[in-house]
Amino acid sequence: MAGCRRAVTDERPAPPAEAERDPPLAQALLRLLPLLLAAAGAGWVFERLGVPLPWMIGPLVLTAVLSVTGLIRPHVPNRIRAGGQIVVACQVGLAFSPEALAQMVALGPYLVGTTLLTLASVGATAVIMARLTGQGLAQWFLGMVPTSPVEAATIALKSGIAPMQVVLAQSLRLAAVVIVVPVAIYTIEGWPTGNGRAGMDLAAAFDPLDVVVLAALGLGSAGLMRLTRLSNPNFLGPLAVTAVLAGLGLGVTPFPDLVFALAQIVLGTWLGATFKPDFLRSGVRDLISTLGATLLLLALCSLAAAGLAHLAGHNWREFVLGAAPGGVAEMALTAKYLGQDVALIAAFHVTRIFILMPNIPWIVALIHRYETRRHGAPPH
Repeated sequence: MAGCRRAVTDERPAPPAEAERDPPLAQALLRLLPLLLAAAGAGWVFERLGVPLPWMIGPLVLTAVLSVTGLIRPHVPNRIRAGGQIVVACQVGLAFSPEALAQMVALGPYLVGTTLLTLASVGATAVIMARLTGQGLAQWFLGMVPTSPVEAATIALKSGIAPMQVVLAQSLRLAAVVIVVPVAIYTIEGWPTGNGRAGMDLAAAFDPLDVVVLAALGLGSAGLMRLTRLSNPNFLGPLAVTAVLAGLGLGVTPFPDLVFALAQIVLGTWLGATFKPDFLRSGVRDLISTLGATLLLLALCSLAAAGLAHLAGHNWREFVLGAAPGGVAEMALTAKYLGQDVALIAAFHVTRIFILMPNIPWIVALIHRYETRRHGAPPH
């Protein structure tokens, strides 16, 4: 994470994902169509190979390779990613049955405890890596804490921290969690036979009206949630509305598997596009240390979650997925693919969002001030 040595001035660059003004949505989709088709092909190949979460991991790997090598320069607007988040949120919300809600209330203290353990794991990883590399503690903390690369880059700029290295760490963290967690669980539990579809039937018939109704609910609730200025409104809004409908026992038809697969392709492509050629220019040492920190964080979170699951007498897989430092949409998808309690895993991550997101800026500012007073200027 040592890349940018120059002091941050008032003429600060925009965060990487916001450096370009988004074109109109229809134009952006037209530009991305060849990439999305190629990403869908990668998802199909990964499905044939039996790779877990193929419709997201396939596009992620393909887009990351094309982007990092400079073969293409994909710009995937956040509005397109929002569509994938809304689809996943609606599917997850419909899993919030009265029985699932009762279970979450009973496990409430463990949801909060898992969030605090994840925060402690982030802090421990940041301390260890700062001592090993001689780089800033605030920079390592911001690179590892579960949030989006855009939000982390914005906080980094305000705090005078090199944003590119933070984005590198955040992108590696998200990608590693999506890939490593399901593969690790498969390795422990035994690799399943078959083609890896996990019960998905992309050719199944569906009623287009059902898709339109649920999409309208998702889009409308996401728009209303944006008015609250809460983090991740495109997930939390549809999640809240569909969870209430499911809890009341109202019959809302989920999206068909085809739409669900398309949402995963969009999310995987967006995540892969966060990897830029600049990442290779940051140096082998930086890449290795960042990847090592990501794996260390994942190991600490998993061990802490497994211990907490043992105390609770609960399924360790669900606690590990709940504590994994990944995005809520991505981890909900992982839980669904692995056949775990999707609503419970979503509850873990939503709890973390509400506890951590409002507090990340002041925690980073506090660490940054501590480093400045102790060393005169924190290392970058």
